[in-house]
Amino acid sequence: MRETVIVIDFGGQYNQLVARRVREAGVYCEIYSYKTDIEKIKEMNPKGIILTGGPNSCYEDDSPTYTKELFELGIPVLGLCYGAQLMQHILGGTVEKAPVREYGKTETFFDNSSKLFTDIPEKSVTWMSHFDYIKEAAPGFKVSAHTKDCPVAAAEDEEKKLYAIQFHPEVLHTEHGKEILSNYVYNVCECKGDWKMDTFVEESIKAIREKVGDGKVLLALSGGVDSSVAAGLLSKAIGKQLTCVFVDHGLLRKNEGDEVEEIFGPNGNYDLNFIRVNAQQRYYDKLSGVSEPENKRKIIGEEFIRVFEEEANKIGAVDFLAQGTIYPDVVESGLGGESAVIKSHHNVGGLPDTVDFKDIIEPLRDLFKDEVRKAGLELGLPEYLVFRQPFPGPGLGVRIVGEITEDKVRIVQDADFIYREEVDNALKAYKEANGKEADWKPDQYFAALTNMQSVGVMGDERTYDFAVCLRAVKTIDFMTAESSEIPYEVLNKVMTRIINEVKGVNRVMYDLTSKPPGTIEIE
Repeated sequence: MRETVIVIDFGGQYNQLVARRVREAGVYCEIYSYKTDIEKIKEMNPKGIILTGGPNSCYEDDSPTYTKELFELGIPVLGLCYGAQLMQHILGGTVEKAPVREYGKTETFFDNSSKLFTDIPEKSVTWMSHFDYIKEAAPGFKVSAHTKDCPVAAAEDEEKKLYAIQFHPEVLHTEHGKEILSNYVYNVCECKGDWKMDTFVEESIKAIREKVGDGKVLLALSGGVDSSVAAGLLSKAIGKQLTCVFVDHGLLRKNEGDEVEEIFGPNGNYDLNFIRVNAQQRYYDKLSGVSEPENKRKIIGEEFIRVFEEEANKIGAVDFLAQGTIYPDVVESGLGGESAVIKSHHNVGGLPDTVDFKDIIEPLRDLFKDEVRKAGLELGLPEYLVFRQPFPGPGLGVRIVGEITEDKVRIVQDADFIYREEVDNALKAYKEANGKEADWKPDQYFAALTNMQSVGVMGDERTYDFAVCLRAVKTIDFMTAESSEIPYEVLNKVMTRIINEVKGVNRVMYDLTSKPPGTIEIE
């Protein structure tokens, strides 16, 4: 049994980030809804429990809450923002509307005698985001941090191992947030830190072999990072018992279908069976007239399963369906925490009720994206594959706003190819000239097609064509992201090439939206 810290989600926007930070400290962490029964929490026997933020006021009758018993288990509990207020409210403290709302970077003063704030400077910057505040700490609690406007920025009952923090240590804006969470898992929860990628890979290979036995496995291989790492892991575990079906649904990036076949096909270096299914027209027909994003995702997801069933029938009995599902897929589909469904994922939310397989294997289901990459390197996959840009399961289906047509796919493929080529050229030139990476280097960048058409003038003639949207973001964990400041001359060159070379486009725009409030993908 690996040591585990659990996050109880009260609808906070940073729930995944909290879990991610705990894992960065070397401790496994999972997210559960506040509706999770206390008996299930006891069965999991966690080393620690973290309560997330949330948009409600804990003193209102219909607000999310939890049983007082949670704080009597003897398990260390850390409340963050709403979680801190809820802890104090339940245990007899006073929570009410703050006379001065705090939002953003806030100077905070710490009591370093607290196990939570060991080696933290007495004065530091934290990230606050609250309307309510803890006016008076609950009986038995000692105030361990404050700000100019917040008398209880942190409070603790060390004997009962209960800690409340008004600010958000999980976000990068809190200067020593990582250290605070690390202090919690090691100083308070007394974890050893057994969450390591080499151990995960070793355990996963063993678990896959035990589960599969002499059975056959069919994997949905898109060629993206997640499914590629899943293929590498399964290949190492069961070899030729694995058949990878690569469905070219016509919604891939330019030339990508051939690149995937080159890597994983008969001439590649993987011990597996590879089948390529050219199903472009089948998808275009199914998606004809469909413009609602969730419907597109569901259709693409269900069609994936149908294709796999057909291929399974062709190759004989197949016992398991494998998928490259990762942890954010699970959480964002509303299956892991309490946050609203942001978007359904083709490999989680799109599964039909009846699947002709004994069971589903999702070897990466517990991993965040950067952990997937680490696992890929542990498996010996090439770096250029492991560090490929993320690409959504539904492909360009979520980078084309509105109805999908073959012509729209061509437009976005060509525009995206030009954009990525020019950004890559600019990054390479900068590094050669300066001996270092550019500050503006994005972690993900792509072109999408809006559903907007506008009047333009090309060659003295009136046009009425589409607008392409360029997206580039800088991010650490893809939970939050900011727009990358790509130099104007690069964007201008991209714009000129797209309008000159891509038929059907007369306008190019750059998306500055951060995540949140937006998502990284357009739909």
